[in-house]
Amino acid sequence: MKKFVNDPRQFVPEMLTGIQLASGGALDYDPRYNLIYRADAPNDNKVSIIQGSGSGHEPAHTMIVGKGMLDGACPGDVFAGPPVEFVYETSKLLYSPKGILHLVNNYTGDRTAWEMAKEMCEADGMKVGALLVDDDVAVKDSTWTVGRRGVAGNFFVIKATGAASENGAELEDLVRIGEKVIASVRSMGIALTSCTPPERGTALFEIGDDEMEIGIGIHGEPGRERVKLASADEIVDILLDAVVGDLPYSSGDEVALMINGLGGTPISEQYLLYGIAHRKLADQGISVFRSYVGEYCTSLDMAGASLTLLKVDDELKELLLAPAEVSNRIF
Repeated sequence: MKKFVNDPRQFVPEMLTGIQLASGGALDYDPRYNLIYRADAPNDNKVSIIQGSGSGHEPAHTMIVGKGMLDGACPGDVFAGPPVEFVYETSKLLYSPKGILHLVNNYTGDRTAWEMAKEMCEADGMKVGALLVDDDVAVKDSTWTVGRRGVAGNFFVIKATGAASENGAELEDLVRIGEKVIASVRSMGIALTSCTPPERGTALFEIGDDEMEIGIGIHGEPGRERVKLASADEIVDILLDAVVGDLPYSSGDEVALMINGLGGTPISEQYLLYGIAHRKLADQGISVFRSYVGEYCTSLDMAGASLTLLKVDDELKELLLAPAEVSNRIF
């Protein structure tokens, strides 16, 4: 598989350097901890919000650092959670008198690093909140997790808590808001191809040209089953049946609907899936309050997509509509 790469071991630092340089001064980069952070952070008048999982899922999380979103992100290597040291030092560098909020996707390596770092921070007298994101309905336990995986629904946790933090909310309020989002958001994805990590240079797993993996993990973890490739209508039915039935969502609900590309799916196909999902939700009496189509949490170059629903109320609507700016996108 052809890649734009120099030394694969320098793939993440070189990517982070590019992000910082492209930001026009809005972001700073500390290579000691793979840390991308707002140039104006920490801010004494707001809680700092940080996250860091494995690289390879961009734009999560390093490309959604900015006003109304994350204050910093400290990723690990491709598909590897950050070391404890990265999280601890990032927390110290970005700590605000109002406290700091850790956002953690539910993967064993991530949880271990962030839980240990939180204990170290609290031993230093820091005020730390933590949220565990587990929106993937595909499987309860997987290769990398105990419980459900955290996937594209993580974006909504960032968006809601980031908006509230920008408005001066206290740490306890951010935890409450984040927990509300986590309780109301569900996701599931389907893969049409594998992906190729830079250091490996070959596909992570094999999948036939006429097959698809239902419920794929963003690190290539197995999903619910592998079946023959279906039509777009049938694929959306599979995703909606799993996602809508899990909360469950019901007639009269208002939702944010996200179709997230996994890295190798054309935007035209993503909008095709969105249109089908929007129509099928309307048939069930579920109305779409806000739409999100594009790449939010990818798996390198995997062809595939995930569907996320967030049930919204007046508080979450206001937070989703709040302005947010990062170096390369406006949400």
